[in-house]
Amino acid sequence: MEQHKIAVVVGSLRAGSLNRKLAKAFCGLASGELDCKIAEIGDLPLYNEDIDKQPPQSWTRFREEIKAADGVLFVTPEYNRSMPGGLKNAIDVGSRPYGGSAFAKKPAGVVTASPGGIGGFGCNHALRQCCVFLDMPVMQQPEAYFGGVTDAKFGPDGAIVDDGLRKIATGFAHAFADWVRTIKLARAALAPDPTGAGA
Repeated sequence: MEQHKIAVVVGSLRAGSLNRKLAKAFCGLASGELDCKIAEIGDLPLYNEDIDKQPPQSWTRFREEIKAADGVLFVTPEYNRSMPGGLKNAIDVGSRPYGGSAFAKKPAGVVTASPGGIGGFGCNHALRQCCVFLDMPVMQQPEAYFGGVTDAKFGPDGAIVDDGLRKIATGFAHAFADWVRTIKLARAALAPDPTGAGA
């Protein structure tokens, strides 16, 4: 079975982040289909067009990781009914310079999680709005708002030990793999024939 290369962008910068734990566990749930790597955002200076003429190494590294991926998975908490500042900055960095966005055409998935009951609903939809402008086809179903997520949901090895959470996360992981495959096949079908056959 084909593995899809996935850049995972975690919105929380906290070392013990629940969303980072969820992102790592999630990738293991469909390891035969998804080859995941976290694209770190904590070292990205705030976007400023003035310094993009000689971009910081961290900007270049992040942009290249996104460009090299078959798809992008965002896993993030909600801050003040929207996305964390570090995540918004990463989106700004990756979408520039103008006309050269690393995110364009990349199939995306959005997962939000929190200890609270609504599971980051506000952030989930704010992030989806950005993805529309970034020209990223975002998986619509199943949606993933994980509420009630705590450290107790994970074992010492980082695996999800809560049966309910693991079942939902596994379903989302396989659906996301299918989504990335669908978009890749659609893009391949629409690509011009380099041989000119059928012209």
